[in-house]
Amino acid sequence: MDHLVLVVVSGIASGAVYGLMGLGLVIIYRATDVVNFALASMATLAVYVALMVVEQGWGVVAGIAAAVLVAVVLGLIVREAVIRPLGAGQLFAALVMTMGVSLIMEAVVSDFWGTQPRAFPPLVAGDMAIGSSVVANQDLVMIAVAGAAMLAIGWLFTRTTLGSAMRAVAESAATAEIIGISAQRVARIAWALGLGLAALAAVLYAPKSGLSPIVLAAPLFRAFAGIFLGGLNSMHGAVIGGLVIGVLENLAASYVSANFRDTFVFALTVLILLVRPQGIFGTRSFERV
Repeated sequence: MDHLVLVVVSGIASGAVYGLMGLGLVIIYRATDVVNFALASMATLAVYVALMVVEQGWGVVAGIAAAVLVAVVLGLIVREAVIRPLGAGQLFAALVMTMGVSLIMEAVVSDFWGTQPRAFPPLVAGDMAIGSSVVANQDLVMIAVAGAAMLAIGWLFTRTTLGSAMRAVAESAATAEIIGISAQRVARIAWALGLGLAALAAVLYAPKSGLSPIVLAAPLFRAFAGIFLGGLNSMHGAVIGGLVIGVLENLAASYVSANFRDTFVFALTVLILLVRPQGIFGTRSFERV
């Protein structure tokens, strides 16, 4: 029973990271119809900048703030310089562009900081006893910080004028423009939010995994599994899907085999999508032809 508690808590912590990344992907997709494969590599570059800030003696919190700021600026630059010139409706071209940006970011990180794994300090060191189990404080901090960020995003989208504007653009950018909402401004905000969430996920994940140029490659694919499981157009589906993926992979690694953790997770995702292609919380879209 103690081992099960540890596995579930660790899985929720990992799932919180996948949920944050998935939430960032969904926010960008809903606002701009772009599946951003460069999200993880841009967040990784931001974490390397955060490590430089920490090594200068500014502390981990300042490093996290620097990572979020760098990721937001990178996201805005890529959006304005690479994605916006493509115009609307260029889904495949935008997808290829983000893949290209991802490869460029990985090359820049590898060339500037090297490919050897590096340690990133946790927000809180040590362990905490829960009953007879001992849980790493970093895992609890990951859950708390990710949960607070998700609640803040939920409040933004449901309680503010900006959130209403972003929901309107997600439904129809053309209609939103007619009623005076700038779809381009909303798109920039969506990219900033998405990259900020990804950077936050990265700095929470790096202390557990170590920092390398491809540290977020596996979490990105698990975040994709989470959002397809929850629904590509559903923000709460992305969060819940990420949490489910995190817990399932930990259970599979602990009770089946570490070699089959991804096989187990993705097989379950495929089975669910065969039954419900739009995901558990997603909505099926129809287009008149």
